[in-house]
Amino acid sequence: MTASALRYVRSCFSLVRFGHSVFAIPFALVGALLAAEQHPLTLARVGWIVAAMVTARTAAMGFNRLVDARYDALNPRTADRELPRGVLSRGDAIGLVAVSSVAFVLVTTQLGWICLVLSPLALAIVFWYSLAKRFTTWTQMYLGLALAVAPVGGWLAAGGGAGWEPWLLALAIGTWVAGFDILYACQDVEFDRANGLRSIPVRFGVGRSLVMARWLHVGTVAAMAAVALAAPLGAWYLAGVGGVAALLAWEQSLVRADDLSRVKQAFDLNGYVGLFYLAATAVALHAG
Repeated sequence: MTASALRYVRSCFSLVRFGHSVFAIPFALVGALLAAEQHPLTLARVGWIVAAMVTARTAAMGFNRLVDARYDALNPRTADRELPRGVLSRGDAIGLVAVSSVAFVLVTTQLGWICLVLSPLALAIVFWYSLAKRFTTWTQMYLGLALAVAPVGGWLAAGGGAGWEPWLLALAIGTWVAGFDILYACQDVEFDRANGLRSIPVRFGVGRSLVMARWLHVGTVAAMAAVALAAPLGAWYLAGVGGVAALLAWEQSLVRADDLSRVKQAFDLNGYVGLFYLAATAVALHAG
């Protein structure tokens, strides 16, 4: 690969924040692991589930950067992103979204007819988040919904049938994501107000929004604990949920209404939440 091609690939990875795929993948795999209690889970199927998560998220993030390019160029916090700087063109972003979307649909052909039939709906849900802030206060809740698709998809991809587990997992990831996205959105309150964009912090102010974020994360822990009743899972799992609660408490402690300087540090902690939860669930299932 030439140096210019390598720079282009790196720019595409940076555009979609490829590393942030760790937010959804662990929950999709937890859904698959719980479904595997009913149906054996092969390594190949795990690979297809990961591929589905990566391609769907890449399409969604590329779409987000594409439709937000004008606002990103105006916002000092985001002006150095790839599209505003001209590192990538709109055509590049459109191509990335199109290729990723097609790839996602093709991947779902390996995960069963239900996943294939639902794939356009999944893309519609994850794309809608990028437009939501133009129409509704509840933008952060829509992002929660977009990622809540992951554990349900993992459950279905692994052949799971009727059960409470995927819906409780969806509630857990939905409240978790909405909570940390509220923290993240607090950085842009003044910019969003000035440009007619909507969000929970814009509507309710930073202080009240932080309270809402904390209650959402309480809901995350409660939903995770409830999974132990539906599965059922044992003490190792509940210890893992306790670890997640500690991480979320640490995250929340970093952000105050009068000090938003550590929002990025708080946001980055979320990369460990899903991985820790996946590891705890895998250990609990093995120990059981």
